[in-house]
Amino acid sequence: QVQLVESGGGLVQPGGSLRLSCSASGSIFGSMAWHRQAPGQTRELVAEITSSGWTKYVDSVKGRFAIERPNRNTVYLQMIRLKPEDTAVYYCTAQNSWGQGTQVTVSS
Repeated sequence: QVQLVESGGGLVQPGGSLRLSCSASGSIFGSMAWHRQAPGQTRELVAEITSSGWTKYVDSVKGRFAIERPNRNTVYLQMIRLKPEDTAVYYCTAQNSWGQGTQVTVSS
């Protein structure tokens, strides 16, 4: 089972930016994705990127978030113009494995 380690979360003011990073223990030949779970809500898929670079985003983050994959075991989530409703634990996923999550809090 692949191990995924996220980093880059934190506290940011509304309108600010953060970049999340995820590193896998081995090469991932399928898609990599970011999910998030806000308090009291179910997890949702935020963004996905295939090995060929095709991307998909949930409507609420289109135009603000960008998923990047520089190699087979690394994925980033660049987030700009953050809103309080983006507050959640963000998880990196690949090959049916999940990372431990990184907290993103958007608050003034």
